[in-house]
Amino acid sequence: MVELIDSDIRTREVLSWDGLHVLHGRMSSCSQKLRIFLNLKGIEWQGHEMNLAESETYSDWFMGINPRGLVPVVVWDGRVFIESNDILAMFEEKFPEPCLFPANKHREIDALLQQEDDLHLDLRTLSFRFVLGRTGSNKSSAVLDQYRGYDAKVAGEPDIDRREHELDFYERLAEEGLSDDLVRVSAKKFWAAFDELETRLSASPYFLGEKISVLDIAWFVYASRLHLGGYPFARLFPNIHEWRQGLASDERFAQEVLPPAPLQELIARNQAAWAQAGTTLSDVVGL
Repeated sequence: MVELIDSDIRTREVLSWDGLHVLHGRMSSCSQKLRIFLNLKGIEWQGHEMNLAESETYSDWFMGINPRGLVPVVVWDGRVFIESNDILAMFEEKFPEPCLFPANKHREIDALLQQEDDLHLDLRTLSFRFVLGRTGSNKSSAVLDQYRGYDAKVAGEPDIDRREHELDFYERLAEEGLSDDLVRVSAKKFWAAFDELETRLSASPYFLGEKISVLDIAWFVYASRLHLGGYPFARLFPNIHEWRQGLASDERFAQEVLPPAPLQELIARNQAAWAQAGTTLSDVVGL
């Protein structure tokens, strides 16, 4: 579990916050995962939505509670927690019912959540290109310089790896954009993951058996995002398609992955234009 120690926290006002506070982004996949988890657990929380399009998580105020500049962040009675999968495990321990981390499945859960985490930047790549219609960076060199120059520490030690991944993604995005070759690489990784998950769903209604688990939450978020981008689940992975539709009929899931109305309109316009031009996700990737 990643809990910031006192010296890591520079935005000192949060130390006096009472109750459970979640700093999140509407279209952040990790935030969506946490919100669904809290919904299923029936845990009450106070939300603070960050404007990701305006790089609000790169501000000094936000970096003072997560030097990685990422959402979600949980502030619970003045204690600060980062990293979504660690946060989920913490809540499972504190609120064990309903069980979403089956005790006899920890090895599978750890492996599949790590697989999900490893695909995070690939999801971002496909989301930017085929959901948001973005091929360049929305972060200026000044914003990235500010991020790079922040003296980030986690557990009192310099925090490098996560920040380097973030910088590399946005710098490469600014220099190279999102080429067809790049999105094909990301799509190939998802094909391999979905092929495995399709097999799991041929034997049971959920990934770990007869009951919903944290894996269904995590992969529902990913599948829903790619569905918005035009991924042809019904044709390629019918079990995943049926599973995703079933979960989407539950408002506790559906409401958390629904884009705001302006973005829904943008997605519809983009998809229509790409279909006419022959540049949809299926066209580019060859699905």
